[in-house]
Amino acid sequence: MQTKRRLTLAAHDFRPAYVVWELTLKCDQPCTHCGSRAGDARNDELTTDEALQVVSQLAAMRTDEVVLIGGEAYLHPGVFDIVKALAQSGILPTMTTGGRGVTKELAHKFAAAGLATVSVSIDGLEPVHDAMRAARGSFESATCALAYFRDAGVRISSNTNLNRFNQHDLEGLYEHLKAQGIRAWQVQLTTPLGRAADRPEMILQPYDLPDLLPRIAALKLRAFEDGILLVPGNNLGFFGPEEAILRSLTIDGRDHFSGCQAGRYVLGIESDGAVKGCPSLQTAHYVGGKLRDKALKTIWDDTAQLSFARDRAIDSLWGFCRTCDFAETCLGGCTFTAHAFFGRPGNNPYCHYRARAHKKAGLRERLVLRQAAEGTPFDNGLFDLVTEPTDSPEPELPPKRSHLLKIRKKP
Repeated sequence: MQTKRRLTLAAHDFRPAYVVWELTLKCDQPCTHCGSRAGDARNDELTTDEALQVVSQLAAMRTDEVVLIGGEAYLHPGVFDIVKALAQSGILPTMTTGGRGVTKELAHKFAAAGLATVSVSIDGLEPVHDAMRAARGSFESATCALAYFRDAGVRISSNTNLNRFNQHDLEGLYEHLKAQGIRAWQVQLTTPLGRAADRPEMILQPYDLPDLLPRIAALKLRAFEDGILLVPGNNLGFFGPEEAILRSLTIDGRDHFSGCQAGRYVLGIESDGAVKGCPSLQTAHYVGGKLRDKALKTIWDDTAQLSFARDRAIDSLWGFCRTCDFAETCLGGCTFTAHAFFGRPGNNPYCHYRARAHKKAGLRERLVLRQAAEGTPFDNGLFDLVTEPTDSPEPELPPKRSHLLKIRKKP
C-alpha cells in the first residue's frame, strides 16, 4: 500500500476512500521484487475513455484519493487526461513511480494536469537499489525524478520495500531522501509476492523484526523533527512497544493498527478493470469482478471478495494469531502478506509482538519455501513455518540471485 494522507471516515461508512489504480502493467524496469511481475501490458487494458468512466464511478462513491501506479502509470497514453479528470472530480490525484523515464518536461506536464503528490520508489543506496531494480542507473534516475517533480511544484515523497538485501541501508537511505526534500516516506516489508516469491533469500525472517522495528521507530522520531512523516506500510507491525510511534501521525499520538482495510476503505483496480479490495491482494483469489462487466458499486457492495474484511471475526484466525492478546483488534494483520506465505489469511508471521513473544520464550519462527509460485502477476508460493530455539544456526541460503542478475544499462 502507498503513502496516503489521513482520511476522515465515519464508523462503518465503508466506501473506497483510498484507491490504488494500476493504469497499465507496462513497465520500463524489471524489478526483482515486483509483486505484479510488471513488464508487458495486460491483455485488454482499459482505454482512456473507459478509464474516464471509472473516474465518474469513483466520484459517485465518494473516493477521496487515487494513487496511479503501474507498471508505470506514465506509460499509459491517457494518463494526463485521467489525472485531470480526477482533480476536476474533487479526487486527490497522486502517483507512485520508479522514476526511470521521468524528465523535467514530464514532471511539468503532470503538475499542469493537477497531480498533487508523487511517491518515488527507492529501495536502498545506489548499489543495492540498482541490483534490486536490475537496471543500472535506476538510483540516479529515481533521485532525479524527485528533483524534477519538486521543481515542478508537485509534493514529493518516497517509498521503500525492506528486505534482507537492503535493510542495512535504512539509515543512510533516510539521509539521502531527506536531502532531496521529501515530505513523507513509506516503509513496508517485501512480501513473497510475484517476483519476490522467486527469491526467498530476499525475504526477512520473523526473527529479524525485533532488531528492525526499533530502528524504524528511531528514524520516525528523527523524521518528526525534520518535518517528514514516516509511514509504516500495512504489513509492517504489529503491536510491539513501538506501535504508537510507528502508526501515529503526530509525535504524541496513540494510534495503532486496526485491522486490514481492504474492501473497507481501500480499493485496488488492475489495468484490465479487475477490482479487488487492496492493490497487493492475490489476483487469483480476491478479484470481485471486472469493470467492463459490472458497475463498481455492484462489485463493492455485492461480492464476497470485496467484503471479507468487513465481515472478518476472530473465529477466522488460526495459529498464533488466534490466541494473540490483540486478536480482536488486529484480526490477523495484513491479508495479502499472510496469504503470500500460507495460501490463506488469518495467521501473519510478520508481527513484531509475535516475534518478541517467541524470543522471550527462547524461540524463533523461520519461514521455509515449500512450493514455488507459478509465475503470474500477484501470485505466491507456499511456506512452512518452523519453530526452533533462538540460538539455532542460521541456515545456509542459496546465492543472492538478485545481486547476480545482469543489470540492464539505461537506454
